[in-house]
Amino acid sequence: MGDSRGRVLAVLRRYCGYDSFRPGQADLVDAILSGRDVLGVMPTGAGKSVCYQVPAVILPGLTIVVSPLVSLMRDQVDALNDSGIAAAFVNGTQDAAAQSLVLDRASAGSLRMLYVAPERLETPRFREFASCHDISMVAVDEAHCISQWGQDFRSAYLGIADFLSCLSRRPVVAAFTATATERVRRDIIGLLRLDDPMVTVTGFDRPNLFFDVIPASAKAKKEWMARYIGNHPGESGIVYCSTRRQTEDVAAMLIHRGIGAVAYHAGMDAGERERAQRRFITDEVDVAVATNAFGMGIDKSNVRYVIHHNLPESLEAYYQEAGRAGRDGEPGRCTLLWNESDIVTRRRLLESSEDNDRLSPESRERVAASRRRLLDSMVGYCRTTQCLHRYIRRYFDDGDPHVEGADRKCGMCVNCTSTRMTTDVTGIAVAISRCVHDLGQRYGMGRIADVLRGSKARDVIDRGWDSLPSYGALSEVSSAKIREVGYQMASEGLLAISSGRLPVVGFGPQAVRTVDPAFHLEMSRLERRHAAGSAAASSGGGASSGDVDEGLVERLRALRRSLAAEASLPPYMVFSDRTLRDMAHIRPVTDSQFLAVSGVGETKLARYGPRFMRLIRDYGTGHRTEVGGGDR
Repeated sequence: MGDSRGRVLAVLRRYCGYDSFRPGQADLVDAILSGRDVLGVMPTGAGKSVCYQVPAVILPGLTIVVSPLVSLMRDQVDALNDSGIAAAFVNGTQDAAAQSLVLDRASAGSLRMLYVAPERLETPRFREFASCHDISMVAVDEAHCISQWGQDFRSAYLGIADFLSCLSRRPVVAAFTATATERVRRDIIGLLRLDDPMVTVTGFDRPNLFFDVIPASAKAKKEWMARYIGNHPGESGIVYCSTRRQTEDVAAMLIHRGIGAVAYHAGMDAGERERAQRRFITDEVDVAVATNAFGMGIDKSNVRYVIHHNLPESLEAYYQEAGRAGRDGEPGRCTLLWNESDIVTRRRLLESSEDNDRLSPESRERVAASRRRLLDSMVGYCRTTQCLHRYIRRYFDDGDPHVEGADRKCGMCVNCTSTRMTTDVTGIAVAISRCVHDLGQRYGMGRIADVLRGSKARDVIDRGWDSLPSYGALSEVSSAKIREVGYQMASEGLLAISSGRLPVVGFGPQAVRTVDPAFHLEMSRLERRHAAGSAAASSGGGASSGDVDEGLVERLRALRRSLAAEASLPPYMVFSDRTLRDMAHIRPVTDSQFLAVSGVGETKLARYGPRFMRLIRDYGTGHRTEVGGGDR
């Protein structure tokens, strides 16, 4: 065991540049190498890919990696080759000749890893190739896509098990995901037909991320984004929007204000999307404004902030997208901007979404009900007063009430770094309840607000609503406040809001409480403090920020950009921000010192070490290295 562990650590050191595994990685690697199926549930940035890349180097045959996003394959393969691991991909962006060349390389044994989309496994040509080759492992990335209960169900994933059954010898199957509740984990195991898998769940928390939730009108959202992004020049960020039009509008607004930004959505042609993504990952622009088409399709490690312009459809979707921030382990900020109209829009989109024709009517209804529950959890996240990190952990731990740290403030979310002020809204709540009764539980929140405010609109008068007892009862209260209290009442079961295109407000299971003389309802709002947690999360600096020379870090970044351009790679693939900061701290000038930098392996030492060490030596003596030239 000692010899095998030594070999594993040598591979980790040589190709990944790390001296030890992160929590959960070693057990998964050992299980795979012993021939056992595995399911690894690890948060984004926790190193899932290491768990199958290290065994792929050691196992004798080919490793096939099933990945859902063609747009990400090239970057993944480029990063592997730059680290010294022979990898390639086969997908629809290649012509038949290019695909044949890749398969020939795999047949000749010159590849360790081959990336494919799940749809590729169903083609006769690929099945013929796979049936007569030594495949040691099939790694299934984003494995939650196989479950209809998850947020990214992709029916082609259901064919993976059939592909495995067609092989002459069943390889080890390793499934990985960052977001999966207990129900989705059971689906992954059953639908992939994993054989007595070792299941490792390392936790869902991302302690380096600061989570913020800001209620804001449509206009206020744009003002907040422009101000925040403008105050963080040079930092990479992603803004997620729910529609293509919003994506283009927000990108245009940022560009108009002098901020480098690109739009990215499925309505653009493939060439436009490719150019937009390249400009972002090569740091030509700071901001990508995208729909969820960008979702899992970005592997950029130095994203410092993710802003959601609209409410996502589920907490899984939100956490998947927000998790693009801080993948290098450095601090990141995740901000969700939302308003009540977002909830109405999401419910409308949910009801009008297309049915999956592979499912029976009964299954479709179960999926629709599940999606409604997913949205309810997302709404709960927006409204909760508890620690946001804790809310996320409890959700993915399937509601386990014993999740660690119940009463401890995390210092890395808005709810734990702000002072909460409460307001008595009992009178407003009672008036709303009376108006719901007066309107016969047949209308939405907008109509209720019209009646309570004493609207003189013609349709209000024509319907005779001006004679209702509750008409004008809240004439001095804003429509937004009435809606806010109404939705708070719904979250507490005092009201019930139907789903569908025109949601109707009725009484909830707790409605009788509003007629009790002792009834009392409070709403809380946050008095935000610019506390250390929030500031650190937005700074882009790590815990050791004060220990390094920022001037040297900037020089290292400039050299990284130059080397990346020479190699036609995104800068973060050369070295991550965390590696550069560690380099600035250690200041290596010998090979052994350079190998001591986190994230530096032997291949990268040989490829990039001389240039970086020359810069560090010259920086220490006051000389200025020209980052664009010199020996390689």
